[in-house]
Amino acid sequence: MSGRTELIAAAEPVAGLTTPVIAADHEAMLRSTDPDIERNKRLCYDMYRIVLQAGRADRVSDFIGPDYIQHNPNVVSGRDALAAFIRSSRPEREIEPAIRLPLIAIVAERDMVQFTFVRPEQDADDAPYHTSWFDLFRIEDGKIVEHWDPALKSAEMLKLDPNQRRLAT
Repeated sequence: MSGRTELIAAAEPVAGLTTPVIAADHEAMLRSTDPDIERNKRLCYDMYRIVLQAGRADRVSDFIGPDYIQHNPNVVSGRDALAAFIRSSRPEREIEPAIRLPLIAIVAERDMVQFTFVRPEQDADDAPYHTSWFDLFRIEDGKIVEHWDPALKSAEMLKLDPNQRRLAT
């Protein structure tokens, strides 16, 4: 990717609530003065675009280590288990140059990279609101070897395609 990534998604205003600000320039968030940090950010970003967003389970081994540890209680640990989860939870899509979900920040330190997203939801009365979602990755030897997110154990999570939760563009 080169140049500026324009605003990917805009949060729909919700009366009485602060509207989240979505990052307009993903390339700026991917840069770092530390080449290892920049490489780790790019690895996670590209994995998100290609595997999670585009549903390309066939590309899991390009990004994920064989002994991958998954801390989401709905997904079994292991690279093959992640590929199976991707196949069962989303269709294959075109690989896009940018993450389409409403990304707020990419934060990295040492061998860890965290993405923070806006997540649109509806309460029990069907009133819309925004919350946040994070994905935290640990990298070792150029591969993602561990993942955390705030998921709760749920049968609904097994079929959730986060790409359908994007905000208005």
